Amino acid sequence: MNKKNIFVAVTNDVSTDYRVHKVSNYLVDKGYSVTVYGRVLPNTIPVSRAYTILRKKHWFNHNFLFYAEFNIRLFFTLLFKKIDIVLANDLDTLPACFFASRIKKITLVYDSHELFSEGPELQGRKFVQSFWRKLEDYFLPKIKNSYTVSQSIVSFYHAKYKNNMGLVRNIPLKQDVLETEEVCFPTQRKTILYQGVLNPGRGLKPMIKALHLLENFDLIIIGYGKVEQTLKQFVAEEKMQHRVHFLGRISREKLFNYTKKATLGMVLEEPLGLSFTYALPNKLFDYIHAELPIIAGNLPEVVRIVKNYKVGVVVEDYTPKSIAKAVIELESNKQLLAQIKENQQKAKEILCWEKEQLKLAQFF
Repeated sequence: MNKKNIFVAVTNDVSTDYRVHKVSNYLVDKGYSVTVYGRVLPNTIPVSRAYTILRKKHWFNHNFLFYAEFNIRLFFTLLFKKIDIVLANDLDTLPACFFASRIKKITLVYDSHELFSEGPELQGRKFVQSFWRKLEDYFLPKIKNSYTVSQSIVSFYHAKYKNNMGLVRNIPLKQDVLETEEVCFPTQRKTILYQGVLNPGRGLKPMIKALHLLENFDLIIIGYGKVEQTLKQFVAEEKMQHRVHFLGRISREKLFNYTKKATLGMVLEEPLGLSFTYALPNKLFDYIHAELPIIAGNLPEVVRIVKNYKVGVVVEDYTPKSIAKAVIELESNKQLLAQIKENQQKAKEILCWEKEQLKLAQFF
């Protein structure tokens, strides 16, 4: 009996998309033949996986021209490949996947990694935001198999489209270190860690300012993104070059070696649009698994995890003064720190991909 072919589409370069990787591995383990389609970027990391990776270099890498080129090329790739199921990751892959699935009469599954049309980069850009909202209005009511990353997004879409999306959170595996190595940070101070994409609204500027009030801590930043150079310039303006350390992009296979070295983890996404307000960042779970006490912003999904499992503290607001106050109070309370670590040991047995992935069976 031939394996069923699943084609997974995503607009990034695949190598650092942990969610796509975990879902694809789950499908391979279930006996599917999996191909993941992404793109080549200047900082693409070569990877070896249990599934096939197909990456295309594009003429355009930004704005409308990129999305148009990506979907046109993806559409024709789908037409001429033998596929039984296509998995579209996020709204920017959905047009090609939707129409190809209709033409070929194959199953379409949709994984919404965020509330795409309400993202922070779309705030104040009425025409662009209207375009993405219209795509959601057209496609989402028509898709039978779909799931997303937080209960708040599930509720938002169901209230709008009555589409009964499922919930599959982006949670790490219990055993997540694929390449173990001894690493160190370029500082002798205690460290606050940010890991993830360097985009607007991640709370990094307030945290950098808060360092003026935190003599014992440096900030470690792991990741890359559109505001990386802006952040480095801001660090220079704040005269914090010796306190803020950019480690760049680190492969997922090695990342946990660094995560567990930090003192505290920051999850300070700001409520810039509903996408961030309803977000449940995967680094929150990474910190829990690494037993890092968490400094969290006041977003509903983040607060629910932090308070339910008692794994950190929530800042009063996003001012540097409030952030510094939360860090100092947490650092000075040794009993609370010990209790948080104990709570995290219990929480990571519950909040793990080994359990969360079982929800995928209803979609495939």
